[in-house]
Amino acid sequence: MSDVTKPDCRVIRPDANYAGRQGLTYLAGISAESAGSAGLCMHLLTMPPGARAKAHLHEAHETAIYMLSGETEMYYGDGLARHIVLREGEMLYIPAGVPHLPMNRTDRPATAVIARTDPNEQESVVLLPHLDGKIP
Repeated sequence: MSDVTKPDCRVIRPDANYAGRQGLTYLAGISAESAGSAGLCMHLLTMPPGARAKAHLHEAHETAIYMLSGETEMYYGDGLARHIVLREGEMLYIPAGVPHLPMNRTDRPATAVIARTDPNEQESVVLLPHLDGKIP
């Protein structure tokens, strides 16, 4: 591989944001678009109080989340029948293809680092509108 085509290290400042299909605004981080990543995407998400994503899944990609501050909850699985709470300092793993709907019902912002095995920021997001009304 020549030096021209060889991947290089890059520092990315998460100072630009983008609106995700899930209905939340992310701080752009490491991705195919920003760094030429071939196998992962990592960004920051701050969910304001009352924020709620649209029900969705990541078709063929795993997700890992580290909650930096605050608390969120997530409904997931078939029919979004399962529920968990993620608190500051905890990590969450979401297997590929698992429907989920995260939200922040607290009165404080919640910030997390989110990483996926999809190098593209939004390519594998599949919205599941038939599940959006299942959770009050």
